Amino acid sequence: MNKELIAHLEYLLCTKIQKTRAISGGDISKAYLLETDGEHFFCKINSETYAQRMFQEEKLGLEAIASTKTIKTPKVLLYEPLEKGALLLMEYISQKKADKFDMKHLGHQLAMLHELSESNTFGWKTDNFIGSLPQSNISNTDWNLFFAKERILPQLRLARDKNRLLPIEIPSESQWLKLFENYFPEVVPSLLHGDLWSGNYVISTDSTPYLIDPSVYYGHHEVDLAMTRLFGGFDTNFYEAYHDIIPKENGVSIRMDLYQLYYLLVHLNLFGNSYYYQVLETLKRYF
Repeated sequence: MNKELIAHLEYLLCTKIQKTRAISGGDISKAYLLETDGEHFFCKINSETYAQRMFQEEKLGLEAIASTKTIKTPKVLLYEPLEKGALLLMEYISQKKADKFDMKHLGHQLAMLHELSESNTFGWKTDNFIGSLPQSNISNTDWNLFFAKERILPQLRLARDKNRLLPIEIPSESQWLKLFENYFPEVVPSLLHGDLWSGNYVISTDSTPYLIDPSVYYGHHEVDLAMTRLFGGFDTNFYEAYHDIIPKENGVSIRMDLYQLYYLLVHLNLFGNSYYYQVLETLKRYF
């Protein structure tokens, strides 16, 4: 972090920053721990042209989850556009390694978030991002249509345009809708984190779960669970606690495949062809 930016942050915070240290903050943005006299802050910085909107949407998502009072998110202290990009400043959460009780707590609280039904439609009030990719959230009362038009089809088109899938490998919209009609139940919209892998929750030193880096929208609660299982899965205590509140429904294993496909397509488009065979395997399984 350069001296000019540190001075700007000191002006915004009205305090002297004693120390800055680069820390892990994901694949998209640079992250720093800022230490002042008696306080710590978490600062994300991104210099890309999309950063201003991305951080605005992250702020809205964190605040939306926090407002449910079911599970915590770090408090957003300020969002600031920069000459190139933007920054997001939040409270710093001191972390510890999760034990089985922490994972139970996380599972219960996520289920409580999903149990809230404060929308009659699927989608969100604004478009946002999944990683650094735009994520359309045009509202729809039909979950099958929403998941096809706002999730799967845009990523398939992007993969085609990037030459990561051949046109012949991509099923038509009508094929997707027929598939979803066969396997998707009647769905009540739940507020989703939207990108819930193991790097997007933290357990504080006092054992409080926090969600971070959301891509929120109203959707089927199983989408969040599908993402938790994509890269190894969470602790079994998490799932047991979750399903104490929201029981499993018939056909969940097939829907896990289809919901995970969205995230595999995102990874294919963000990170390249190492995800091609996982995507193709799922497509061949159902078409």
